[in-house]
Order: sequence, then C-alpha cells, then structure tokens
Amino acid sequence: MLAMEGFLRLVVKEQASDLIVKTGAYPAVRINGLVRYISDEAVTKEMSLAFLNKILDEEGLEELAREGAVDKAVDLEGIGRFRCNVFRQQGELGFVFRHIKAQIPSFKDLNLPVEPLKKMASLRRGLVLATGIAGSGKSTTLASMIDYVNSNMHRHIVTIEDPVEFLLQDKRSIVNQREIGRDCPDFHTALRHAVRQSPDIIFIGEMRDRETVSAAISAAETGHLVFSTLHTVNAVQTVERIVTFFPPHQHQLVRLQLSLNLAGVISLRLIRVKNGTGLMPAVELLMNTPTVREILADGRTRELPKALFEGHYYGTMTFNQSILKLYELGNITFEEAMAASDNPDELKLLMRGITTGAASSRKGR
Repeated sequence: MLAMEGFLRLVVKEQASDLIVKTGAYPAVRINGLVRYISDEAVTKEMSLAFLNKILDEEGLEELAREGAVDKAVDLEGIGRFRCNVFRQQGELGFVFRHIKAQIPSFKDLNLPVEPLKKMASLRRGLVLATGIAGSGKSTTLASMIDYVNSNMHRHIVTIEDPVEFLLQDKRSIVNQREIGRDCPDFHTALRHAVRQSPDIIFIGEMRDRETVSAAISAAETGHLVFSTLHTVNAVQTVERIVTFFPPHQHQLVRLQLSLNLAGVISLRLIRVKNGTGLMPAVELLMNTPTVREILADGRTRELPKALFEGHYYGTMTFNQSILKLYELGNITFEEAMAASDNPDELKLLMRGITTGAASSRKGR
C-alpha cells in the first residue's frame, strides 16, 4: 500500500489535477475532469492520521476541530506543492489535494485569449474577476495575469490568499504574499491594511462575504487594480451575486459602483477536447465598454450577453462565441459544445451562420 506521499507522486507523474482521499475508501485522482481510482486498497486510519499530523500544526488541528475543515498549502520536497483541504466526513478524515505547478503558465499555455487578458492586466485601476466552478482555472488564470505584470511592469503587488498557492518571485515588480491565519486574521482585515501598503495591484484569493466585496470595490475606487475570484458561472450571475451580497436599499448604489469600477470578468468553463486527452477552456469576457457601463448602472443585467456578443471591437466575448470557435477549430465535439453552452439553441444557430439569434442570449442562467 502506497503512503500518502506515493499518491501525490502519482498525481504529478500522471498530470492529474486532484487527489481525493477518504479514510476507509480507495484513493482517487482527477484526470481530464474524470475521477479514477488508483489503488485497490483502502486508506487506513493510521495512514490518514500520520499524514494529518505531518501537514497540520497545532493551530491547524484546532481549526479542524472547530470548523470541521481547514485549507493548507503543502510543500513536499522532491514531489511538489499542493493546496490541501482537510475535512471530516462521517466522523473520519478526508483530504483533497490540488497540484500547484511550480511554473506559472502563460496565457497561451492556458489557451486563453492573449490580448484581452494583457489589456486587463495592464490596467491602472478597477476590479477584475475570474469566475467559474471549482477547478475551472480561476486561480491559475489570475496567477498568469499577475506573472505577466511581474515580468513586464514596475509595480507593487500584494496578494491575500487562503492559503498561498503559487509562490511568486520578484521580477520587475515587488510581490508580497500574505496568508490568512499566518500573516493576517481574515480577508477583510488584510484588505483594509493592504491599501496602506502602497500597492498598485491587490489580489484577493476569494470574495467570500459582503465586507470583503465592499472593501475590494472601495480599493478599486481609490485607484488600485484589484484581482479576485467568485464561484459564479457567467457574467450575469457574477454581477447579480455581487449585488445580492448587500441589503436591498444599497443595490442601486452597488450597481453604480460596478458600472464605474468593474473593469472585467473572465468566466471559465473547461470542456473535454475531442481526443479525450485534456481539457480546454471556453471563456466569456466582459470588458467595461460604454454599453456595459450603461447596462450595469441601470440594472439591466439580462442584457449583458447581447452587449458581450456585439462588443468584439472591445474584446468582449460570450460563452457561445468561444465554444463556437473551439468547435470550428475541431477541438471539441458537437455534444460537448452543446453540454457546455448556457443557450444551446442559439449556439446551433451560430453554427449554421445565423447571428440574428444573438438577442436570445439575454436569458443568461
């Protein structure tokens, strides 16, 4: 029976994204989006406890006892770096490890639209969000944007993460990475202090609550470029989620703030490629065009897909336009394209060269 370190070596060797382990069950990895078992022997309590005590200090063990789960960055010499979530289920220990590659991939490596992301990364102020479900590449995309800035511009970058994932070395920029629980108590407190640390760019690992969202918007308003993530599936849901963090009497003010400060939304959706050997992102891109600003200020968020569809001059793009391109290049099958689309009927029309159905994409999700 392999020890936990052996499973993690296998993750790196097989280029899996995740290792999923629970006591009393067979360990599994996620490869190209699919979960596969890697052993016919169950993980023992002794193995789980031994690894738990290896990766968590006393404070981490106390948090696990108190919260039932804890996030931790794990560096294993000769193996690699991982983001680990330790949790309890049915009274037993469980672990999910996400492999963090040492080399930050470029926009091209990630199959992302290069020029629009360079444009967003080069902004002086505003709020830029990467959105998508867990494992869709939000953190990697923002790390790539930060690395682009770090390699090409003279800026001060402050990151606030739980835990720190990609370790960034100073290049042309100076990077300070602060970890929740280790360097600061919580996102909101760290963000309040960050604006006093002379940053040009602030990266917030995740916008989890109203206080953090409010502080992020305020930081963008006061002349900073703020990067963060949200677990939303498209631009419409992203805007609505931000608004609903706040009480109803503040919604109009928040919409106005977003119209002035939301510089971009990069929504990601991974699709299995035709030969089954990997995943490729479909991308919805919201840029702060004059039309988008007007829609956000007026609260007409259901009209965003139409504005993105028609805003290609500015670099905007809907999921259907991105999916259509992947399909036309022969990268994905018709079935995968339909499954990934928010509006399959419109996508079918686009595949036939009929663009008049664009307005129907107002439905959102």
